[in-house]
Amino acid sequence: MTAVLFQQVSRHFGAVRAVDDVDLAIAEGEFFAMLGPSGSGKTTCLRLMAGFEQPTAGHIEIFGETAEGVPPYRRNVNTVFQDYALFPHLSILENVAYGLMVKGVARAERLKAAEEALAMVKLPGYGARRPGQLSGGQRQRVALARALVNRPRVLLLDEPLGALDLKLREQMQEELKSLQKSLGITFVFVTHDQGEALSMADRIAVFNDGKIQQLGTPEEVYKRPKTRFVADFVGSSNVLTPDFAASLGFPRTYASLRPEAIALGDGPGRKRFTGTVAAASFLGAATRVTVEAAGNRIAAMLPAAAGVPAPGEAVTLSFLPEDLHPMDGEQ
Repeated sequence: MTAVLFQQVSRHFGAVRAVDDVDLAIAEGEFFAMLGPSGSGKTTCLRLMAGFEQPTAGHIEIFGETAEGVPPYRRNVNTVFQDYALFPHLSILENVAYGLMVKGVARAERLKAAEEALAMVKLPGYGARRPGQLSGGQRQRVALARALVNRPRVLLLDEPLGALDLKLREQMQEELKSLQKSLGITFVFVTHDQGEALSMADRIAVFNDGKIQQLGTPEEVYKRPKTRFVADFVGSSNVLTPDFAASLGFPRTYASLRPEAIALGDGPGRKRFTGTVAAASFLGAATRVTVEAAGNRIAAMLPAAAGVPAPGEAVTLSFLPEDLHPMDGEQ
């Protein structure tokens, strides 16, 4: 079943087209990521799903039911925000149970459900504490439990890991993915971090200027970007000019070639080109080497143990033909 459906949905704010004629279908039980820079339309789409915004044009369905004009509290969705929005004067248990209290659920029943939700997010026994006594990662879990206690069919997550440090963010990525799989709830995750989207999502919609630039699995979006914007935004890609691609025997169009696909030297069945080293940067596990080749500035990621050519040195680089991906148009 389709959990969320957008049909030619637009949301305008005066002359600004925050969402511009978007078509989208999110499957039940899917972990779906909406990825893009600030102002790309992804958060507005999330707010349209939640009911915080209404479409200027188009049609939205949530599990087959029309969503236009339906207020947030009547939708079977819940939202987890980046700032968590916990009540500082309430205990953790009361924070989690708050939504059930608003719905009129009896006290004993809602507190029991809140305890179960806290256990679900690995915070059993934390109910008596206040938000100020918890770490950022723990508060993120409480916000998640508060949303899950309502048993939504769709959970909307608006950059919920943005305030966490890198190590904790990576840990929470794994926990969110594991939790989603165990619950079977549809997760819709908004982020500007391509690493988060690639590591967690079943499918990704890449947004820019209010439109979806590409929709596909993480592997499809990363390895076969359709546009220059997607190639640049999702990971770090070399966008080769049409003339350079044609000189290597490919169609005369812009093409994407990921740095990690490029090796120093030549080999059987590989495409090769020569250039001059412009810069080299040690990154720990790898060294990023930038090469000037026929007017193209091309980055290659070389193993840290490999010999690193010096700036100004002439080098031969190569790649497998299947690693170069021709793209549509110039955008």
